[in-house]
Amino acid sequence: MRLMPRTSKATRLATLGFGVAAATLPCGAGAVQGVLEGTVRSAATNEPLEGVHVALDDARLAGTTGPGGVFRISDVPAGAHFVEVRLLGYRSARRTVRIQDGAAARIDVALDGTALALEGIVAVGSRARPRTATESMVPIDAIPPADFQEQGETDLGDLLRTVVPSFNVNPEARGDAATIVRPANLRGLAPDHTLLLVNGKRRHRAAVITWIGNGVSDGAQGADVSAVPAIALRQVEVLRDGASAQYGSDAIAGVVNLQLRDDRSGGRMEVRGGGFGDGDGETWTVAGNVGLPIGRTGFANLSAEYGAGNPTSRSVQRADAALLVATGNEHVRDPAQIWGAPKIEDDLKLWGHFGGGLGDRARLYGHAGYASETVTGGFFYRNPNTRAGVFSLDGGETLLVGDLLDAQDGVLDGTAGCPVVRVTNGVPDPAAIARVFADPNCFSFQERFPGGFTPQFGGDAVDASALAGVKGETAGGLQWDASVGWGSNEVDFFIYNTVNASLGQDTPTEFDPGLYRQREVSVNVDAAYATGDVLSLAGGAEWRRETFRIGLGEDDAWRQGPLAPQGFSSGSNGFPGFSPIAAGEWSRANYAVYADAELGGEDRPWEGGAAVRLEDFQGFGRTVNGKLAARYQLARALALRASASTGFRAPTPGQQNAFNVSTEFDRELNDLVNNGTIPSTSRVAALRGGRRLEPERSLSLGFGAAFESGSLRVTADYFRVAVSDRLAITRPFVLTAEERKTLEDEGITSAANLQNFRFFTNDFETRTQGVDMVAAFALPIMDGIKLSLAFNHTRTRVVSYDPSALDDERIRQLEEGLPRTRWLYTAKHALGPVRLLGRISWYGGWFDARDNRNYPGAPLLDLEAAYSFADGLTLTTGAQNALNRHPERNPQADRAGNLYGPNSPFGANGGFYYVRLGYRWD
Repeated sequence: MRLMPRTSKATRLATLGFGVAAATLPCGAGAVQGVLEGTVRSAATNEPLEGVHVALDDARLAGTTGPGGVFRISDVPAGAHFVEVRLLGYRSARRTVRIQDGAAARIDVALDGTALALEGIVAVGSRARPRTATESMVPIDAIPPADFQEQGETDLGDLLRTVVPSFNVNPEARGDAATIVRPANLRGLAPDHTLLLVNGKRRHRAAVITWIGNGVSDGAQGADVSAVPAIALRQVEVLRDGASAQYGSDAIAGVVNLQLRDDRSGGRMEVRGGGFGDGDGETWTVAGNVGLPIGRTGFANLSAEYGAGNPTSRSVQRADAALLVATGNEHVRDPAQIWGAPKIEDDLKLWGHFGGGLGDRARLYGHAGYASETVTGGFFYRNPNTRAGVFSLDGGETLLVGDLLDAQDGVLDGTAGCPVVRVTNGVPDPAAIARVFADPNCFSFQERFPGGFTPQFGGDAVDASALAGVKGETAGGLQWDASVGWGSNEVDFFIYNTVNASLGQDTPTEFDPGLYRQREVSVNVDAAYATGDVLSLAGGAEWRRETFRIGLGEDDAWRQGPLAPQGFSSGSNGFPGFSPIAAGEWSRANYAVYADAELGGEDRPWEGGAAVRLEDFQGFGRTVNGKLAARYQLARALALRASASTGFRAPTPGQQNAFNVSTEFDRELNDLVNNGTIPSTSRVAALRGGRRLEPERSLSLGFGAAFESGSLRVTADYFRVAVSDRLAITRPFVLTAEERKTLEDEGITSAANLQNFRFFTNDFETRTQGVDMVAAFALPIMDGIKLSLAFNHTRTRVVSYDPSALDDERIRQLEEGLPRTRWLYTAKHALGPVRLLGRISWYGGWFDARDNRNYPGAPLLDLEAAYSFADGLTLTTGAQNALNRHPERNPQADRAGNLYGPNSPFGANGGFYYVRLGYRWD
């Protein structure tokens, strides 16, 4: 017997591996290599799939599909190989391929989609491969279309508020133009601290600057999320982390990315109608979406929505108006002033999303949208005895009577001999007022408005945008993307049932005060490259130009009439028109370059990312911001994640240059006052410390954990955002006679009736910190039941400020104007054609500056039931706030007439009950 020499285990394994490899090669082809190429498409739509991972695990080779669904893997050893094709949201496919004689082999794969029961696939937060929310290095909410469809609302802002606890938007925002474009807050920060994207591309901001936004939103100029119809969306991604280094300035609070539908077939229609439990506010909406094929792989996905809504009233009669009625005045409305939702007419939204192939390695894409509506709301009641500058000379003791002869000759010598009209217990001296009415040379607005008046204010809002781009992949695997975008938002204001008092009896009662318009143009070039499974690199450049315009109002809306020297107010009362000094157009350009890297892979327990961005803003110079993020898979079901980033936001051209006059209720005077907002560089603002505005800067920190086991998924994250040089509006300053004259000399004609003024300042710093938790679970013992819990606690502290610029009330607004705690619990059950939903939402308490009091929080219950017929028809009935819960009543409601706090985060209208009929087709 011949003994064989002993060999090590490693040697034996190497020999075995060599033998297996040799057995798969053709004779004499030991060094031969080839190429594997092909395409990957969706089995349902035939649409090319980008970002698909194609791996030959036995050869340790992999590739990724480009925009046309094309992949190419070089240096593949000759022989037989198993190929795995996988993409999140699709069933993996396995194929066998043989490489022969150094030639190219080809496979084409169609992947079947899978329904992710509890979360979607997100594109924000990373420029590497798409991933689920629990796989992300930063907290992200992935909101599927079903979460929007299972509500009674159709406005996207309201839909997001219902399902994302850290997102706030006031359902009935009442404050000048904030009624038309409602401000939205993410993680307790200002509306313009959140960056809005559509398909990953920056969306333009709205034209409206929020002048009255309960403190947190005052002075903000954010984007209008409501201009996009919900039916056009396949998913919304809410990135709850500072992301300025990745996506650009303004992303201090986070990013909201709207992903448009890209179906190339099928569609759906919906008709919805409903109203509030108090018997008003009826609304209706018709919406539709259709996917159309273009060529072999292209698509056009079109969406439309049209609707209208009636106003609501949650008001009581004001005490001063009730006193007038008690004294026999039969001309006073009941209620004299209405608080509630505005009237919305002709709410039209049109959107299109397009894509098509330009060969195997490039793809054309684009989207365009148009939205318009008319919104009308009410202002404060003008009492016929007390409203200064219109009816009263001194706040209620003496009526304001115009001498028309003095108005003609310009000499204030009392030529007409008009009587002095005293007011006693709410009643003007009958004999004196009768003399005024009988004398054609004397004038009082009590002749035209014996019961006073309440101006009605609103605007015609038009939003339009278009974006086109092309993306592709080189033979070496470099993915590139170039796009050009344009956006415009315009609000053309109107006001009626009011006067320019200085024009006397010749005043019209309807005015065109002018308009705000915001326009933006952007050019982006991006590139990404994956060096295998471990390292992904990205970079790019952006150029953007934004222009803000204030359009001139009609002459009668701003000019000083002949009665102005006698104390009659100038300009349309409530919202004076924009005069030539206020009107104008201002532009600013900026460019940016960024670099992004991610290290890690699917088979590794760790991954990390870094981003750096250089931006140069015209007028503000350069800024460099960075971000670090990491994730570690501590165990099979548990991962830890953390991030740190800096942020930057430059004041907008609108914030730097806008003039505004807002009529607000002064609790101490128990009367209306005109508060003007003037540029910080004005000569008058300089007397109170006004100076050139500086950019805001932020430092964000976050850490959290993600747990995933079976159908249970839980994420919990802590965040801390410190904002320095924060931008906001100062407290009101009393305007002296000399300062009023200075403003008039600058051309601000409405300054003649201003009591107070304010301006933008950077004189404070805030620290916002909190916790977000999201949990989802599908009950294994009862098929079709899904439970979810979302929780947010956010607290803002003003850590330093200039007490000469901000008073205690402004600090309370910034710290307590939004609920600190919100949570929502949702249960869904699908049983055959029947679908049921129950949702409990809790809103914490808040400080309402208009009433100067804290209101307690409240829970709301939503219910919905749907039945689907076999032919694609679905009938749904539901109730939001099913128990018709209102906020706590305002104990001083008779002062201004608001039955509830006007800044309630869940609105004051009570329960909304609706029916929806939907139809789907393939």
